[in-house]
Formats: sequence, structure tokens, C-alpha cells
Amino acid sequence: MTNPRQLAFIALRDVHKGAYADVALDRVLQKVNLPDNDRRLLTELVYGSVRRQRTLDTLIDQLAKKKSHQQPPDLRTILHLGFYQLRYQQRIPASAAVNTTVQLAKENGFSGLTGFVNGLLRQYLRKAGVQGSRGAEEKNSLLLPHSPVPTPQSPIPHFDPLQLPENPVERLGILHSFPDWMIQVWLEQLDFSETEQLCEWMNQSPTIDLRINPLCTSIEEVEAALQSAGVLVRRIPHLPQALRLIGSAGSIQKLPGFTEGWWTVQDSSAQLVSHLLDPQPGEVVIDVCAAPGGKTTHIAELMADKGKIWACDRTSSRLRKLQENSQRLNLQSIQIYTGDSRHFNQFQNTADRVLLDAPCSGLGTMHRHADARWRQTPESVRELSVLQEELLTHTSTFVKPGGVLVYATCTLHPAENEEVISAFLAKSPDWQIESPSGVELPDSAHSTPQGWFKVWPHRQDMDGFFMVRLRKTNNSE
Repeated sequence: MTNPRQLAFIALRDVHKGAYADVALDRVLQKVNLPDNDRRLLTELVYGSVRRQRTLDTLIDQLAKKKSHQQPPDLRTILHLGFYQLRYQQRIPASAAVNTTVQLAKENGFSGLTGFVNGLLRQYLRKAGVQGSRGAEEKNSLLLPHSPVPTPQSPIPHFDPLQLPENPVERLGILHSFPDWMIQVWLEQLDFSETEQLCEWMNQSPTIDLRINPLCTSIEEVEAALQSAGVLVRRIPHLPQALRLIGSAGSIQKLPGFTEGWWTVQDSSAQLVSHLLDPQPGEVVIDVCAAPGGKTTHIAELMADKGKIWACDRTSSRLRKLQENSQRLNLQSIQIYTGDSRHFNQFQNTADRVLLDAPCSGLGTMHRHADARWRQTPESVRELSVLQEELLTHTSTFVKPGGVLVYATCTLHPAENEEVISAFLAKSPDWQIESPSGVELPDSAHSTPQGWFKVWPHRQDMDGFFMVRLRKTNNSE
């Protein structure tokens, strides 16, 4: 089977049964050998349909007699694929989107409902003002500059078939496909316009950033090798090891320098965290939630691989990934320790620096994890904030007097960030926030008056992150 739309249907069916989107997609991709174009289409259809699920369901609710949740689950999935192509894929002619969706219905047990599928999608096109119903006429009307069918980045036209409520939370939630509670969290920190910009950013396909390994190469050498292989890259200001891939680069493992350990994949925001920690050669550093090891290996590089890094995590399978990466990067200073850091007592007062890259809801990286917005809830955020406070309270005892702890998350929820730090400082008089003197952080990591850093994706074009450097005073016991 090599039909990318049928493969997308199979993957989405698994997602709607509870599978993670990336796992369901990988499972399908491993069974087939697709040309690059079909592979890209399949990936776009799966991730796009998952991201835009709320918008697509609302279209079904508004255009069909039965609401989306009343449709047979597989038919709902097929309709998602059809509406996603019509609404968000300008390069696909409307006729192709409609006809292939009707064909999907026919081939997956809905032969008797092909008329319904065809009629529903054409109803959308009529409401969008698309003239003609077949062939070149329809294709041309979709490709005109005034086309009513938007791309993920383009503004929704005045005659959008999607009807939106006046309530700003619901309006943004339906239009950009996020749960209302997430929109509310952002509106409490940003105005309406910036919240909308953040939503739009989160619906983009993610970029890939590399972190070059200065122990065995230079950024110039990696740039030259990639460019000679036809891969475009650009540097990221203030991050001396960062290169961003521009456009499609194909399989990451096949890029020049991967096997030699010249670089590893790591988003720019995540690279900021280790610079804030500022580890020095010869120190003892503990990374208490280390897997899969991006920040651990960065710490080793910044220490010139001299000193000792304890890499702790309770998930041994994810620690194997860390081990593979440190071997590929030829790093010797990392010692792996399996277990829950909340229960370790052997590290008390032993570390010059501790990194707590805390488990979190990941609300700053939802463009990378298409289904994260549907998996997290206010309840799961509350549970995570309890875990984060426990980890911070216990792992702070690992730090020597005068030492440093960096707390970081890839979420934008105050309950997991500012509130965790404020609660910790309120009961820990021997700790204080320290501004990172001597460390050049880019403008993108905006320090707040309180001293913590928050990276907003729509402002800085990188993953959303929170980070703060804490210093244990010398008079602490």
C-alpha cells in the first residue's frame, strides 16, 4: 500500500484510539517505502489533522446534521482528512481533495455514505465562495490571491465557512484548535493579539536546530559540510553552537557529521538552559532528569568533557538514548544513574551545579507534539506542579553551599514555573535568584523583574521555555 491518504487514515485511526501521533505515524512509515513527496504529504496530513482537530470537528458540527462525536469514528477521521486538505493545503486542488476523500470513504466501509461525504465537502467549498465543482476551473479559483481557503499562516478570509463565537476564548480555541483552558492561560499572560500570534506559531511545522560539538569540530566546518551536501543552514544569534536547518533536509542520520559526532539535534531554547547553568571544567554536575540527554551532553561539551556529570533518570529505556548519544559524541565525563531523584540521598551537598529540567506539560513545544494539546488537562498540570515542587525541594539538597541550581521547563504555564519557584523560595531562605552575570544570553531570553527567563515562541522563534538560576548562599548548612 503506497497511497499516502490511506496511510494517513490508518495512522489517524490509531491516534483516535489513543496512540501518540508520532508513534502511529512511525508505525505506518516503517511498513512502506514511500517517495519523499508522499512521505511529506502523509506526515503533513497526520500531524495537521491532529493539530486542527477542534476546528475540523466544528466544521462537521456546523455543516452536517449529526455532530462530529455522533459520526462513526472512522468516518469522522475521513472527514477530518478531507476538510484539512480543503482548508489548509492550498497546493492540493479542491477537486483532488474531495475525490480522494470520497474514495477513502468507499474503500473503508462507507460506500453507502460517499454521497454524504461528497456533499459535505462541496457545501464547504460553496460557502467559501469557490466557483465550479470540478477540474481546472475549481483548481484555478483556489489558487487565486483572494482564495478563501487559508494556509496555516494566512488570515482567515471574510467569507470563511467556519462560524466563530464572539467569546474571545472560544473564538481563538475554535479558530486555531486549542482547548479553551489553554487559551485562557495564555490570555492571562498576553493580550488577544499576542495570544493569537502564539497560536499561529504553535500550528507551524517545527524547525530543526543542531548543536555542534566544539570538542571535535567547528561551526564553520559543519556549515561547509552541510552546504556541500545541499543542506541550507543559518546561525542563531548569541548561541555559538547553534545551526538551524532551512527547508527539508531528509533523514537526519544521513546528514554529514552525524556518525562522526560533530553535532546533535537540540532546539535553540534548550541550548540556552545549559549556558544559564554555566558549568566549568572539573566541576561535579548533577542532571536530575537527564533523559534523553540533550542538555547532559551539552553540559559535558561546555565543561570540555572534564569533571563528572551524574545523569539521573527513572526511565532506563530513555537513558539508553543518552548513552548512545554520549558515545556518538565521544564524551567520557557522563555517569548514568537510574532511579527517581526524589529518593536519592547519596548526593547531598556534593554538586557544584544541579540542573533540574523538570517533567512538565510541554505547552511550549506543542508544534513538535501534535497531540499534546489534547492530552494535557488542568488536572494533569496540577499533578505535574506537585511533582516539580517535590523534585526541586529534594534535589536542591544536592548542591554544595555556594553552588548553583537551574530550574527549567518547556512549558508556558505559571503553575509549573513562576508558582513553583515562588513556593520554593518562600520556604528556602538559603536560596536566591541570581542573574547570569558573565554569561551572554540572547535577547530572546527576556529576563523578568523577578529574575527568571521566559522564552515566548512567537517573539523569539524558538520553543517556549522557562528557566531560572538559583544560588545556595554560603551560610546554608
